[in-house]
Amino acid sequence: MYPYLRMFKEMWKYQSAPKLGVLDPHISYHRIWPQDLDPWRELNNGRTLTLFDLGRIPMARRMGLDKVLAQNGWGLTVAGNSTRYRRRVTLFQRLRLASRVIGWDDRFIYIEQSFWREDECTAQMLLRSAIISKGGMVPPAEMVAALGAEIPSPPLPDWARAWIAADALRPWPPEGGNLR
Repeated sequence: MYPYLRMFKEMWKYQSAPKLGVLDPHISYHRIWPQDLDPWRELNNGRTLTLFDLGRIPMARRMGLDKVLAQNGWGLTVAGNSTRYRRRVTLFQRLRLASRVIGWDDRFIYIEQSFWREDECTAQMLLRSAIISKGGMVPPAEMVAALGAEIPSPPLPDWARAWIAADALRPWPPEGGNLR
């Protein structure tokens, strides 16, 4: 089940926080609860992705993206991600979550998120997100301008560009995925 109470808590907690610019990081803190664990008593890989939501949603709100989406009739969707899990996370541990937009291209916005236990990174994700409308995808530069920040994207890091290029090579629809 989606952790709506935790999401509402995060929204409430940051409702008076200073506004963020498009490229400003959002830092939040999260405790690992029993419902976050898998049968091996560590943070479930799927729950990790859900907890990353709890960083992106307040970040977007602090930027004013929620208002821009509503005013324009736009939506926001995840269009892909790549996640690294590097350290075991267990019950009641407290993690710092760093979320930030690292740039955009003609179609997508790229967000980096990472969980930290003190000075040790436990997991990191690169997420590709799209702004959508009834007419199709909205160019990210249009969204950035609607936020009042008519700035070009910073150059995407080499590792992000390599992921974008590698992901473009994956066949769609997947080969052999229609097995019976």
